[in-house]
Amino acid sequence: MRIIGLYGLLAAIGVALDQWIKWLVETRMDMHVAIDVLPFLALYRTHNTGIAFSMLDWMAGPFLILITIVVIAFVTWLALRTEPHQTMGRIGFALVLSGAFGNLIDRVWLGYVVDYFLFHLPGWSFAIFNLADAFITVGAILIVLEEFIGWRREKRQESK
Repeated sequence: MRIIGLYGLLAAIGVALDQWIKWLVETRMDMHVAIDVLPFLALYRTHNTGIAFSMLDWMAGPFLILITIVVIAFVTWLALRTEPHQTMGRIGFALVLSGAFGNLIDRVWLGYVVDYFLFHLPGWSFAIFNLADAFITVGAILIVLEEFIGWRREKRQESK
């Protein structure tokens, strides 16, 4: 149980960092004004009323909140089923949960999610996102990688 607390702490730190950065963005940046950080990266404050890539922005806020809570419950259930040796997967679940909680907090208190990272090139730009979205993405990659490594390990043991 102590180890689960460690991953819970990681998730809580992720939520706190996400919320602090969003607070800075909301209080110190103008809406829809790009601040170039690198030739391909800008800070760009915007509000997302949907989910990833503004999908489902036509749905009512309470429905998106409910969907997020259901996803958090399911991901928590999956995380609790991981084996102690699945460290990468557990870190991945902690990151996914921290990102989901960070965006849920925005949605509940603000009615939208604060986004601010913009990757771009002269003729192309990626969707605007935030740290919580990055946590979810990196976490999902770690979970899939953990599963792939476990699958390969099982295949090797079966072939012996």
